[in-house]
Amino acid sequence: MKPGAAAPAELPPPGLDGLEPRWSRLVTTPTLDGVGRTWHVLDNRTDDPIVTLLCVHGNPTWSYLWRDLLARAPSNVRVVAVDQLDMGFSERTGTVRRLAQRIDDLEALTDELGLTGPVVTVAHDWGGPIALGWAERHVDQVTGVVLMNTAVHQPEESHAPGIIRLVRAPGVLRRVCETTPIFVRGTMALTHPRVPRPVREAYEAPYRSADRRAAITAFVEDIPLDDRHPSQWVLDRVAADLDLLADIPVLLLWGPADPVFSDLYLRDLAERLPQAEIHRFIGAGHLTPEDADVASAVFAWIGRSDESAPPPTPEEKRVPMWAKIDRRADEEGVAIVEMGKDGQQTSRTFSEFAVDVHRVAAGLSLFGVEKGDRVALLVPPGIDLAVCLYACWRMGAVVVVADAGLGARGMSKAMASANPAYLIGNTRALAAARAMRWPGIKISTEPVGNGRRRLLHAETTLDDLRASGEDAPEPTAPGSGDVGAVGFTSGATGPAKGVVYRHHQLEAQRDALIDLYGIGPDDSFVAAFGPFALLGPALGIPSVVPEMKVTEPGSLSATALAEAARSVDATLVFASPAALTNVVRTAGKMSADQIAVLRRARLLMSAGAPVRASVLRSMTGIMPDAEMHTPYGMTEVLPVADISLTEIEHLPGGEGVCVGHPVPGVDVAISSLDERGVAAGELSDEPFVVGEVCIRAPHMRDGYDNLWVTENDASRPEGWHRSGDVGHLDADGRLWIEGRIGHVVTTPSGPVTPVGIEHAVADLPEVALAAVVGVGPPGTQRVIVVLEPVDRVPRSRLADEGLSDRVRACADSVDVSAVLVVPEIPVDKRHNSKIDRTRIARWAERVLGGGRMGPI
Repeated sequence: MKPGAAAPAELPPPGLDGLEPRWSRLVTTPTLDGVGRTWHVLDNRTDDPIVTLLCVHGNPTWSYLWRDLLARAPSNVRVVAVDQLDMGFSERTGTVRRLAQRIDDLEALTDELGLTGPVVTVAHDWGGPIALGWAERHVDQVTGVVLMNTAVHQPEESHAPGIIRLVRAPGVLRRVCETTPIFVRGTMALTHPRVPRPVREAYEAPYRSADRRAAITAFVEDIPLDDRHPSQWVLDRVAADLDLLADIPVLLLWGPADPVFSDLYLRDLAERLPQAEIHRFIGAGHLTPEDADVASAVFAWIGRSDESAPPPTPEEKRVPMWAKIDRRADEEGVAIVEMGKDGQQTSRTFSEFAVDVHRVAAGLSLFGVEKGDRVALLVPPGIDLAVCLYACWRMGAVVVVADAGLGARGMSKAMASANPAYLIGNTRALAAARAMRWPGIKISTEPVGNGRRRLLHAETTLDDLRASGEDAPEPTAPGSGDVGAVGFTSGATGPAKGVVYRHHQLEAQRDALIDLYGIGPDDSFVAAFGPFALLGPALGIPSVVPEMKVTEPGSLSATALAEAARSVDATLVFASPAALTNVVRTAGKMSADQIAVLRRARLLMSAGAPVRASVLRSMTGIMPDAEMHTPYGMTEVLPVADISLTEIEHLPGGEGVCVGHPVPGVDVAISSLDERGVAAGELSDEPFVVGEVCIRAPHMRDGYDNLWVTENDASRPEGWHRSGDVGHLDADGRLWIEGRIGHVVTTPSGPVTPVGIEHAVADLPEVALAAVVGVGPPGTQRVIVVLEPVDRVPRSRLADEGLSDRVRACADSVDVSAVLVVPEIPVDKRHNSKIDRTRIARWAERVLGGGRMGPI
């Protein structure tokens, strides 16, 4: 390492984007190096702070990285952001400064600043080890640690980041980092989306010449790539001493799209700091503070209650999820049926199913799966999926379930987030897992030869587990307070999120459904809706998934539904609105026997998206003796409310879709919207207050997985779940849903919710589907109606005057600025029902701004 030329510290030039000159100060540490060194520091200089944030940047940034923390700091929070020596606008010392020296440097600076009170360290990149080294020396002062995309150890199963290895290649390092600004500019290119030019120029401001970039080279050279590196022992000491921080809260904020510090380093830190709370900002990359709203996360975290709430304890003792499997273990009646193509069927009796679950549970335990290990189930709905699910639960593993409708990219994000230790899948899933490098030891549900096993990286098969577990003892069962599942949302209303459930919450959900619908041992169940395909064994009744494309609910035909119902003599049917729509469309193809089979059903349930009464009404012709119900809920809590077609038919008019009364044991309240469309009001159960629907129930999710910010936002007040849905309670206590909070149109006259107008427009005879969106800046948005006609049109266009008038009449007092007609309105993949209003709004904004009126 060669030192750069010496130069004094200086203040940043005026006019750097987002940087207040009043924050800058020069601080001299008089004894450092025996000659004294001068630092540039950003400091809001708060008097008598309740806490000080000590912010440490990495390479090749500077204290500018933390400008949002300074700009948005509460009045009682001090923020001190340092420029490390030889970096930013601090002194160029003309010396070589390795990791050990930089920890000493930071300590000398904080001594000079007189930081004595509660301190939360905030660090990014290679500022992480430096800040941690400082924190380990000042445990009595530190009340929190925040880390972003950093590392203290190179995990043994991986190489050092490719970018670092490339830059460290002979003849490359100095050219990339020092003689040219490539490294600085390349770091800016890692932002998502790329930061604006003024921000890029601000980051480059301290590094305008090769002399001022010498420390960038030195920082890269100081990254230990092997045990002989002179800084390796220091990094090892920092990692080993993390135990000193065991009683200090830690927050890990991560950009998972980082090519330098991938999730591998996040997992390593999480293992070393088991108390850490984690938030992965989906889509964010290396420069997390530029890609995500880090400031809000940090201030929310330091402002939380000092005492973390313990996991909720169940109010009543419930039987485990596998209890009814055990109860019917001696019965030879059909428990589960798997429908294949052309009417082929495979089935298991209750006795066979119970034995299979035991064998696989014991086999998993013998294979090395331990209680609490995460096991991803990438298995199509059917017998193998049900066996694997209940076997995992029986031996205490945590199942990870993500819908194939997320697509390859969405599944990759889900697997990276959940980080399963094991992955069970068919050969197609295992091939995808290998190609996309999904984590987890691989287990095949299908028999595979040695060659294919090696190709798929499959360590064992489901049949091998069955064989090994045949005579093995029953594994120790988990407790009701143990985590049982991480289930991913559909991604229809935002990025797919991992929702965590403990066993007692899963048990409460099962019991809520049993009580709500009077489900008993004489019932049998057709599950034409993915999430419910797994419930049959827990309910203790025969179940079947009809032949259909799992990722396309609208592919369910009436004949396929009837054949599935015949296989178990079904009394209960659960299907999404899109599935029912196609059943009605194809009902004419059923035989007399198939018609008779469906007429035996006593109950039809449809959920997953708002269900139009016309769809349920049409189903009464197919299932005339069935009660038509539509339960309302979400991945985080289901059921929340329920309504029958009979109730719907007798409803007075209202705004939105009525989803019925809250089910027993569920509390619903509304947080009212302000003029900005923000749910800022206190919880209320008063009628006709429009706002965010908030829910409290025994079967509510435990939390979100690796999404601390999301969980914190969705759990206000504590014990409640903020659903993201907008609606109101009527005078009789029924809940009406009016849309998603992110889809509220904020007009000059106030917030406008979309669902009521959409349904009124969709009731026009010429309209198949309608979407209401806003265009323009928040607070001044215009209401736009986009509709898909019954008679398909070849291309998008403005509606004619007559149709526009009829649409505006449906909107009542709401001013509709434009009506657009499109060939097809985009909906989500899982339900084929939820309108993608965000995508439509972007398209409408472009079109009405003069862009081409192409497809959405």
